[in-house]
Amino acid sequence: MNALSGMSNLRLGVLASGRGSNLQAIIDAIDQRRLNAVLAVVISNKADAPALERARRCGTPAIFLDPKATSGREAYDGAILECLRKHDVELVVLAGYMKIVTPILLDAYSNRMMNIHPSLLPSFPGLAAQRQALEWGVKMAGCTVHFVTEGVDAGPIIRQATVPVYEDDTEESLSARILLEEHRLYPEAIQLYAENRLLVEGRRVRIR
Repeated sequence: MNALSGMSNLRLGVLASGRGSNLQAIIDAIDQRRLNAVLAVVISNKADAPALERARRCGTPAIFLDPKATSGREAYDGAILECLRKHDVELVVLAGYMKIVTPILLDAYSNRMMNIHPSLLPSFPGLAAQRQALEWGVKMAGCTVHFVTEGVDAGPIIRQATVPVYEDDTEESLSARILLEEHRLYPEAIQLYAENRLLVEGRRVRIR
């Protein structure tokens, strides 16, 4: 049994590869005082990631770390870890981060690294989850916030939200509906951590 620690001003480090819409939801939640946290650093493996510009606009250190400048995945995660520690990051948040995380980071931030995935895990892990849901003909889809482990989208589940799947849905329309729930759910899950209300018991995350 592992009690998770949190602080009133939780220091977040965000890893992002793309547009950063979930990052923006976190920034907005902090600004609106729905999330008791400070955005300590945003790191990207893409030099032109819009997420970096979102970070710069709110005065957060925005750092591009070039994967080609290191000798492999573990060396790259070692560079990320050094940066996270430099900025005193307590919780790592993946926001559209398109790289597999190695044990270098997982061991350093065990039960202190979150991800959000656009499906009701354990259904439809990996890429194109919305397309998988439509191909299977499910009636409900959604999103999941979970702690990150070595398995792809396999960590203990923190929170989930559902959305209906309509007969005329496309991958784009379903994705847009799920994304609205992601923007609500992710800051809520991070706030639970900040309030020291998450307890990991094996595969279960209990909210106290």
